[in-house]
Amino acid sequence: MKLISKTTLILCVLTAFNACTPKMSFKTSSLAPAANGNVNVKKDRNKNYTLKVSVRNLAEPKNLTPAKNTYLVWMKQNDNSVKKLGQLNPSGKSLTASLNATAVAKPEEIFVTAEDNSDILYPAGQTILTTEK
Repeated sequence: MKLISKTTLILCVLTAFNACTPKMSFKTSSLAPAANGNVNVKKDRNKNYTLKVSVRNLAEPKNLTPAKNTYLVWMKQNDNSVKKLGQLNPSGKSLTASLNATAVAKPEEIFVTAEDNSDILYPAGQTILTTEK
């Protein structure tokens, strides 16, 4: 009986941890078919959301058609507003890039665009990657 109780307790704790750390995966893109990655979302003690974006095989933006200068990561919030999270700079043989960001609102969708300028306030370029729900 004790074994069943302990097993149930362990499963409940693991489920609680798993519910607090959702993982969002990027869909395959026709613009960058080799690119893949995910976003880990956690809620911190201040009730903010910490996001860790990890992408692999993301071609350099100058190799896109049309050529661009940078990749920007955006978050669609639950009120349908969009917030810029930051810039991705792929490097190395596997063209990996990562970004850590914090948001007050819960992310509904994360997407990556190819842009001419990193100083823009709203997405204007092609959407390269977007998350699944």
